[in-house]
Amino acid sequence: MKCRLRRRRACSGAGEAGEELGTRRAGPFGPARSFIVASLAGFSIVSVSQEIEIGRAENAQVRKQTAELRDAQVSAYITRIGQRLAKAAPGAKYPYSFQVADYREINAFSLPGGPVWINRGVLHAAGNESQVAGVLAHEIAHIAQRHAADRLEKTLLARWSLGMLGAMLGNVGGAGTAQAAGAMMANGVFLKFSRDDEREADRVGLQIMTKAGWDGRGMIELFETLRQAQKRDPSAVDMFFSTHPSPADRIAQLTASTARRRGGVRDTKEFRAVKSRALKLPAPRSMR
Repeated sequence: MKCRLRRRRACSGAGEAGEELGTRRAGPFGPARSFIVASLAGFSIVSVSQEIEIGRAENAQVRKQTAELRDAQVSAYITRIGQRLAKAAPGAKYPYSFQVADYREINAFSLPGGPVWINRGVLHAAGNESQVAGVLAHEIAHIAQRHAADRLEKTLLARWSLGMLGAMLGNVGGAGTAQAAGAMMANGVFLKFSRDDEREADRVGLQIMTKAGWDGRGMIELFETLRQAQKRDPSAVDMFFSTHPSPADRIAQLTASTARRRGGVRDTKEFRAVKSRALKLPAPRSMR
């Protein structure tokens, strides 16, 4: 039996797997449904344009619930770094945007299709510009590698009935896709990726930041900062660890790669000026 829908991965054996699964299902549509789900496992259900629309809608909701830093100098600085990194990102040319959340905790996250948020606490904790670039590059890598879209696709394939899946595939607007994405966002699914996704975001993020001209050691240095902060004040980094793996394993994995990616920008006068300004602003609030 041939698998006719191919996009991202080879799907040899999908037909046999579908038949085997189908024999265990009751009802006349069991085998057909199982075959379609198995076949679509390698097919891109969520388009880039849908992903961008989902991200815009979710970002609008995040803005309503997040204390955004209203400081032109700090925001412009983060945007300049982010856009420079975005130009070095692989894959689709997403409309990347960068926002600063006015929270003391060290954390950052990305949404499907382009939005990236970084906490003011990252600026406070960073020792040089390459560390900030490393955080942003990691989040950009999640977007460039379509990790959120992959999670949404797996959710759709796992949960939807044959009829609902067929209706969704025939609907370019993807109302069902948007509903599923909203539910996933409400449950924090887009903010927490698998270990494999995190490892890939570290690897691709390192490539992005060095291609854009920053010293790759900044990414490891920030992880070291997180590890030390966890010892001194766990509350300052518990939000980060709720959506990211422990830095210990990531440091070990990146050390060898980083040794080959030295020599770029580490620090700048602008970073020191912006960090000094951020430290003088009214104290950021806590996410608790």
